[in-house]
Amino acid sequence: MKPARTLVLSLVAALAATLGAAWVALPAYAAGATASFVKTADWGSGWEGKYTITNGGSSTVNGWSLAFDLPSGTTLGSYWDALLSSAGQRHTFTNRSWNGAIAPGASVSFGFLASGSGSPGGCQLNGASCGGGTPPTTPPPTTPPPTTPPPTTPPPTTPPPTDPPTGGLPKHLLTGYWHNFDNPAVQLRLRDVPAEYDLVAVAFAEATATPGALTFGIDPGLAAALGGYTDADFTADVRTLRSRGKRVILSVGGETGRVAVNNAASATAFADTAAALIARYGFDGIDIDLENGLNPTYMAQALRALRATVGPGLIIAMAPQTIDMQNPAGGYFKLALDIKDILTVVNTQYYNSGAMLGCDQNAAYGQGTVNFIVALACIQLEAGLRPDQVGLGLPAGAGAAGGGIVAPSVVNAALDCLARGTNCGSFRPPRTYPGIRGAMTWSVNWDVSNGNGFANTVGPHLDTLP
Repeated sequence: MKPARTLVLSLVAALAATLGAAWVALPAYAAGATASFVKTADWGSGWEGKYTITNGGSSTVNGWSLAFDLPSGTTLGSYWDALLSSAGQRHTFTNRSWNGAIAPGASVSFGFLASGSGSPGGCQLNGASCGGGTPPTTPPPTTPPPTTPPPTTPPPTTPPPTDPPTGGLPKHLLTGYWHNFDNPAVQLRLRDVPAEYDLVAVAFAEATATPGALTFGIDPGLAAALGGYTDADFTADVRTLRSRGKRVILSVGGETGRVAVNNAASATAFADTAAALIARYGFDGIDIDLENGLNPTYMAQALRALRATVGPGLIIAMAPQTIDMQNPAGGYFKLALDIKDILTVVNTQYYNSGAMLGCDQNAAYGQGTVNFIVALACIQLEAGLRPDQVGLGLPAGAGAAGGGIVAPSVVNAALDCLARGTNCGSFRPPRTYPGIRGAMTWSVNWDVSNGNGFANTVGPHLDTLP
């Protein structure tokens, strides 16, 4: 009789010989990587979730796939910073092109909206438990596995995009400003913004005594005009819009805005206070609408610091005046080019401008025409911004601006000219830009005052663009 230890070793050897390569074909997993989940908001009928994947190992994780189950009655809505494939209640998120590599000690995250009261379960990261540890055990196969090893990360069902993250926004979007003040336009609670708007910019954050620092709260005049509207009401309304798949950003500046970021200290103050306001109210990003000049070097520093704090899903928008986007060496234009890798959209204000030169530099085009809008947008498109970073900002009818007011059909014609080369005026751009991002209007309140003509005309037209 063989000693027990010898017998065990013999059995192990025999089993290994029988199973061959199957003996070592364990499920692939990301050693040292873990994933944690948190509900970042919950409004009863639905919630917003966030997974954070952290690499606790000593080598870079190259690609990740995170899967979980949702219980019956809970459905997945919009999502961002990941690709998705679903089979019933099992949902698998895989990395995008820009967030697949996770260095040792680093983290990436993605988020999504869900309807219902359930929470994710059965979480697996690259085949292993999201909490870490060894991969799940499965019975060995009865036939030898293929000689080609399986990939360590399931490929996405669609090719990942090459552009930076878009914050969960559609390819072509309609942006509108919402008034946090009382003026002759119709006053609205945030939740009453018309459904055609994809991105709502809350106007405005204000300066404090500390250079660069921001503050925000519901304006007392607006609260009185609405018969009572508190910060808590507004915060709940932000969640409501997000549950509808919309995005809400905080705009900084305006005509009377005095926020100044002119040195490293003020850049830090801007980033820190903006991050705090985003966390407090649930904003998706920031909009720079400073009409009294800016320092591109320190504003770029501030915005990069803010993105590092908030994460890659941060939406960064700008609303420069027409004059600010005439020369790539100018402050606003330089800022846009300097942060092109993290910039979402520039919605230039094509109004209150007078006559301006277009990208042909041969003629001064009068505001309020298709030629004016197309020829000036062409400057940005030919000077380095991607088409998906260029939006057309126009006023929403009577009362909204002192000049440059156009019929919504003119906005649609300008979009057609840029995207398709159709419906142009006498000026034709040197090429078409099918990825043109969309349109912006000042403002949602003025649009509602004028019968929603801008949203109801331009919004559906954006859906027809290539």
